Amino acid sequence: MTSSNGSSLLAGIYAGLTNTYSYLSATNPNGVTLDSINEARTDATKINLVNQSFASYLQNNFTNIDKDGDGIISSTEMTNLTNQMSTQGLTKAELTQFYASGASGLSTSTMENILNHFDEMDTNHDGRITSEEISAYSVDASKQKKQDEFRLQAASNMSVFYGSEDSSADTYSLLSYKYKDVTDS
Repeated sequence: MTSSNGSSLLAGIYAGLTNTYSYLSATNPNGVTLDSINEARTDATKINLVNQSFASYLQNNFTNIDKDGDGIISSTEMTNLTNQMSTQGLTKAELTQFYASGASGLSTSTMENILNHFDEMDTNHDGRITSEEISAYSVDASKQKKQDEFRLQAASNMSVFYGSEDSSADTYSLLSYKYKDVTDS
């Protein structure tokens, strides 16, 4: 598996969400609403100031994040979201959504590898993967790769002797040169 640090993946996602929310809340004194997110994503003067990938996630998941249904994502709701993600991990659907929006911060091959091996990484089978599960899988994959490399390098079905099968002929091992009398010719 490509080297993938689970904590850096998920920490990057949490930081991106938090930073995007912080920008939106600083520029919208009445709170982060669906309209304020839409404006930040479409207003030409703001479009380059907000991370569009994370703003897209907030926009697409607005009703799930706004737990009290007041039409505003509060700082408490945002903190609860990132705390839940950091302790419980992310679902395959959430990771796919972050990947599709470009918000993962990881290479395409690493994200595809994580998504392709999601079920293997989810060792407790709760439908979510945590930083620890990603890191453990990465360590296990690296260990298996080294074991496979070692097996390929191991000698098999090999003789260390040279010479003919005639027992009267001189036969030498690979180390015979060390012990052969140089006066023998």
